[in-house]
Amino acid sequence: MSWNTSGSSDLPAWCSAVVFDVDGTLVDSERDGHRIAFNDAFAAAGLPYRWDAEEYGRLLRVTGGRRRLTMFLEGRGHGVGEAAELAASLHADKTARFRDLVESGGVPPRPGVRELIGELATAGVTLAVATTGTGEWVRPLLARTFDPGTFAVVVTGTEVPELKPDPAVYREVLARLDLPPDRALAVEDSENGLRAALAAGLRCVVVTNDYTRNQDFTGALAIHPEFSAHDGLAGLIG
Repeated sequence: MSWNTSGSSDLPAWCSAVVFDVDGTLVDSERDGHRIAFNDAFAAAGLPYRWDAEEYGRLLRVTGGRRRLTMFLEGRGHGVGEAAELAASLHADKTARFRDLVESGGVPPRPGVRELIGELATAGVTLAVATTGTGEWVRPLLARTFDPGTFAVVVTGTEVPELKPDPAVYREVLARLDLPPDRALAVEDSENGLRAALAAGLRCVVVTNDYTRNQDFTGALAIHPEFSAHDGLAGLIG
């Protein structure tokens, strides 16, 4: 895979900004992060539910932890109103637990990500974040993992009305960057993220993980199984 950007000549002329997803893309956060925090919130509430790794992978088809919880609870026989209220309470507890995990250093970046970010910054590429995750944990995670000022714009699921695969978060990032979509590249890990980026008019590279590798990535500029820091960005995106 091709991510070294040691010289601007490695970059295509159209690529002025790279916009990253967070969960599963910049960081390994789902299986041993969010899932564990959800299960701890279930236990603290006295609920019998526990999500194993396989079930959680299926549930990730629904973006947004609160929506995921609501759908799951409705499927377990909780009425619509009860499910929504319980999901709100559980999600607040889960988010606090996950933030504690972030602040303790328990949510690492994917291998090669720090190198990529540094090389892109050196090459003068504007960096941004477009995520469904809530700002309560996303911003502390970015602050702990990357240098201050790394990302010119950060838009989270807290700040947009609709979550991926809706393109709202990408459109907001582009508006704040004052950049047309054909000048930006999105980096995602999932089908929902890809659909959001394409709907906003961005080209998108997908870097899969164990949960997403078998999803439908039709329309992606390129698909790769991991990050690496050894070749040129131009080779990655063609």
